[in-house]
Amino acid sequence: MNAQAERALPEHQVNNPWYNDAVAKMANKPVFDPNKKAKNIILFVGDGMGVSTITAARILDGQNKGLSGEESSLSFESFPFTGLSKTYNVDAQTPDSAGTMTAIISGVKTNAGIIGIDEDVERGKCETVKGNELVTALELAEIAGKSTGFVTTTRVTHATPAATYAKSAERNWEDISDMPKAAVKAGCEDIASQLIHFEANLQRRFPKASNINGIEVVMGGGRRHFLPKEREFNSPDAVSVTEGDRTDGRNLISEWQQIYSNGVYIYDQAGFDAVEPAKTDKLLALFNESHMHYEADRKNDKAGEPSLVEMTTKAIDILDNNENGYFLLVEAGRIDHAHHAGNAFNALTDTIELSNAVSAAVEQTKQEETLIVVTADHSHVFTMAGYPKRGNPILGKVVNVGEQEPAKANDGLPYTTLGYTNGQGYRNMGNETNADISYGFPADTGRKDLTDIDTEISGYHQEALVPLESETHGGEDVAIYATGPGAEKVIGVNEQNVIFHIINQAAELEKKAANALK
Repeated sequence: MNAQAERALPEHQVNNPWYNDAVAKMANKPVFDPNKKAKNIILFVGDGMGVSTITAARILDGQNKGLSGEESSLSFESFPFTGLSKTYNVDAQTPDSAGTMTAIISGVKTNAGIIGIDEDVERGKCETVKGNELVTALELAEIAGKSTGFVTTTRVTHATPAATYAKSAERNWEDISDMPKAAVKAGCEDIASQLIHFEANLQRRFPKASNINGIEVVMGGGRRHFLPKEREFNSPDAVSVTEGDRTDGRNLISEWQQIYSNGVYIYDQAGFDAVEPAKTDKLLALFNESHMHYEADRKNDKAGEPSLVEMTTKAIDILDNNENGYFLLVEAGRIDHAHHAGNAFNALTDTIELSNAVSAAVEQTKQEETLIVVTADHSHVFTMAGYPKRGNPILGKVVNVGEQEPAKANDGLPYTTLGYTNGQGYRNMGNETNADISYGFPADTGRKDLTDIDTEISGYHQEALVPLESETHGGEDVAIYATGPGAEKVIGVNEQNVIFHIINQAAELEKKAANALK
């Protein structure tokens, strides 16, 4: 038996220093009951959900319910085990989502901007990829005979979901139109194509595997990367004149339907509502040309799109048809986008929706057989400051303890509790719920007179100090919350790649995959 069959992982992955360091650290982790193993794994990732975001969202959630807010808790904050994750990339002090999610899902830290491959790859250089591909938790689950799936509010080809299935020297190679000719000529495959042909690609890498049958559930946005750049291929709810971006003439949705003749493809709320989980073997759902709407903005979707809660519950209903269990990734990706746009309202609202999705998942699963992990890939330069009194509106202006009117800074102007270190800065867009509209205007940073401004409305964007095209990620640690078999191992301050090893050990993914390759 060769080494790959014995381990179900390539030599360069198991010999990687980051991988070995994590294995060593796992040996010192607490073990409450070694006989308890996870049949199912659900990994929730709040993209950009730093600790300040969680705190502010907790308060907003409570205040939305008529409470003062500070005493409230998001669903996952009641999980029995909590730890921290160090998010830096191999080459970056403040990370990006490609490198961070690769660490979470493969057990190996890597560079910023690359997906599913180790640090020996040079970003943007296709020829450096071969031999450096990493095997992910989703792929191990697939080889082991579990059902697999992911749900995201971003494009399904975006960095976080893509890290579960793709190997790419550039996170932006979402379709062939995004790739340089040299990369195409060198044989690199765009991320959308890798998703559609995941089963064949994985089977090619593991020819002895008999359980591989493809990803059962894919839900999110990003139709443009799957359709030809020709108007005749537009979806009924297309917003752009020409919806597709692909310049190779391929219709990847049709290719998927040919591969999975019993599969169900949907693009709107009506299609989603019609899906019968017990009768669905494969589901491909692409609800938007690009990213899905912010939770507060969903009402403006042309054909309707489901919430993160709805997608999560339906995904579980489909995946649990498999008696061997499942692996599911759920990403609340637009938390990150709202922060980049400098809009706390949407970032916090989408965080609350993630909390609701976690709560739904807990109710739908058995704790003794399902490991649920909730974490973030990175944080943002989002602050909660001043000395506001308890119960002060978290989106409002600071009112100090014992006062009734907003406090004034040394410049004589009121200021908000929430703010950003950098980004586009102040916006007052009324009741607008699409934070991305702010990119249509030049940066407006620095102090503003907020005396007569309602800072609690959806279209208000907080002040920022440093003018940038968009607000940036933060580099501090993020939280990890866990419940179920193996959850105790998240305790402590962890290198981010340890999360993979916690999941792998709890569900014995590598062991079961290796047995399937014998």
